[in-house]
Amino acid sequence: MIFKDFFNRFSRFPLPGAGQMALHRRWRQCVPLRWRRALARRHRHWLLDVRSLTTAQQWRVSGEEQTLLGELDLSASADWSAQFKPEPRALPIQTVLRLPTAAVLTRHVSLPAQVRSNLAQVVLHELDRLSPFQAHEVFFAYRLLPTAPAALRLTLELALCRRDQVTGWLTPLATAGAPVACVTWPGAWAEANLLPVAERPQRRSHVTLTHGLLVLTAVLALAGIFSPLWQLQHQVAMVDAELRRVREQAVMVDTLRQELERARERSTVLLRQQRAQPSLLELLRELTERLPDDTWIQTLEYSDGHAEVRGESGQATALIAILEQAPHFEEVTFKSPVTRIARTGKERFNLSLRVLTDN
Repeated sequence: MIFKDFFNRFSRFPLPGAGQMALHRRWRQCVPLRWRRALARRHRHWLLDVRSLTTAQQWRVSGEEQTLLGELDLSASADWSAQFKPEPRALPIQTVLRLPTAAVLTRHVSLPAQVRSNLAQVVLHELDRLSPFQAHEVFFAYRLLPTAPAALRLTLELALCRRDQVTGWLTPLATAGAPVACVTWPGAWAEANLLPVAERPQRRSHVTLTHGLLVLTAVLALAGIFSPLWQLQHQVAMVDAELRRVREQAVMVDTLRQELERARERSTVLLRQQRAQPSLLELLRELTERLPDDTWIQTLEYSDGHAEVRGESGQATALIAILEQAPHFEEVTFKSPVTRIARTGKERFNLSLRVLTDN
């Protein structure tokens, strides 16, 4: 079973992706040229580079080599079977459909960390909220971006395309013997595939005893070559774990720094508000200098830049004009009618005014 899985992984065509292609290039450089050519014959697929809804360029990809075969027209009624016919005794060749960049919408989305275990179902359920389309209208793929283990939210890169831009190619290509196994786009991440798993063709194993022996030989040879690399990978994993730990500590430090900054800003706001308030001593001094000698104040109330003054005066009606001449007072009005005191002959007043600050 181990040899069978290894053969299926490396003898069939890989879905396009920068990471996987780089891996294939690295291990092929360690294999003799004759072996590389033999493996390239098994590492083939058709690449259809979609140009419009009905036309696409047809490429034959064999290993790292790509050959332009021409253009396919979806609106034409020609039989494509001859164009996709595999060589005798060769494995069935599957097709990669590459959409133009403008046909694929990509965005980053954030979800609660609690949905990690059933992420696929949550993304499918939330598609109408995360995109302008309903779930049945699109093909989509996503990948989980690196996040701290203790993070409260997950960040995903979501890519989707309209279903009607793809479905027109699926049936004709399947009929022609080249079923679409992958729908991708330029700049897609490794292993990105917009085609739902249920609509991908099933892979059939063609492993024989001879194939198994060849793979066993290759595995033993590669094991001797890549053993130092595996050890290096283990050391890299240990360093990466240490980096994650340090990164988590850095996140905690940054969180504390932000909290301290917010506390400092709150204290600064309070200081600014305190400085913006006028001095009550200055207010009393201004009133003392401005009010006539036959006027005296019973109560003085101040709040949020407004003062209310109650008292008695020989000429209460003249107080408005007197106080409005002061540079720090404005909007001087009576809050209640002036009343005359029969016993003293003075007038009782209740004034309201706004106190200006120097800021």
